[in-house]
Amino acid sequence: MTSVAFDFAPLLPAGLPAPAARWTGLAKYSFVGGNNDPDQVPVAGLLEAANAVLGREGKTLATYGLASGPQGYRPLREFITTKLKRDAGIGCAADDMLIVSGSLQALDLVNQTLLARGDTVLVEQETYQGALTRLTRLGVNAIGIPLDGQGMRMDALASALSDLKARGVRPKYIYTIPTVQNPTGTIMPETRRAELLRLSQSYGVPIFEDDCYADLIWDGKRPPAIYAMAENGGVIHIGSFSKSIAPALRVGYIVAPWAMLSRMLALKTDAGSGALEQMVLAEYCAPHFATHVPKLTRGLRAKLDTLMEALNEHFGTSPSSRTPRAASFSG
Repeated sequence: MTSVAFDFAPLLPAGLPAPAARWTGLAKYSFVGGNNDPDQVPVAGLLEAANAVLGREGKTLATYGLASGPQGYRPLREFITTKLKRDAGIGCAADDMLIVSGSLQALDLVNQTLLARGDTVLVEQETYQGALTRLTRLGVNAIGIPLDGQGMRMDALASALSDLKARGVRPKYIYTIPTVQNPTGTIMPETRRAELLRLSQSYGVPIFEDDCYADLIWDGKRPPAIYAMAENGGVIHIGSFSKSIAPALRVGYIVAPWAMLSRMLALKTDAGSGALEQMVLAEYCAPHFATHVPKLTRGLRAKLDTLMEALNEHFGTSPSSRTPRAASFSG
């Protein structure tokens, strides 16, 4: 009897993305994703934190959600609320937050909650590829708003909102990376954030604020988060530890009004994001995050200075370049 490989192709539904290629290993120099500097990962501190928290609370791994509930490990949520208040001006409680598997799951949950095929969203004209890929797969119309040296241009946004309203179209959200924009590295000033909030409220369109790179500003000084400035609850805020600690840990978070968070929680059907990562991060970050990040940014700044010197040495004034105010990665 001849064995013939089973053909799954006729069973696949329409609309699937193209198949992935087999992984062939890391490139020596890769600019594809926002990988961290391996030497800057606080391995010793994470190891110490893992030993401590597992020795103290390891038996709670027997319970889905670690007895902290479906929103994530409570000590981690409490640390993040302290961090957000100190760094971004956000006043929120641990129960206003959902821990997710990196900011990509945050994007998916927000999109699943708000979007249907044929909807319209407004995004920065140059933005995170992962966000655009998801919108394309959902069949959503993404309208790009031009940027300048201070982020999304409010005159262009106002024009787009006015045009859409005239055509009877209400966008589902305005997606922005206001603090260390990807890929431009710009930081939206507070006055422009206030104008963005004014337009959001005037047209009844919520803001989706992606703050994933905000910890990497060289001097540590940043404008308040848009979420912190909002008075009507029309902002969804997401962040992660991918850039500040390590991307492979896959820990992110969503801060949103309960009316939205409860809907996203109902869609998060994975029985909880990785518990061990959450436990270790909470144990490590509470005493060390505030000193780790400045050390990380100093290392990244030194690498940037080397890059800028090399560009100036080999290309002179031929290319147009500027020194960003923070570390930003592609991907």
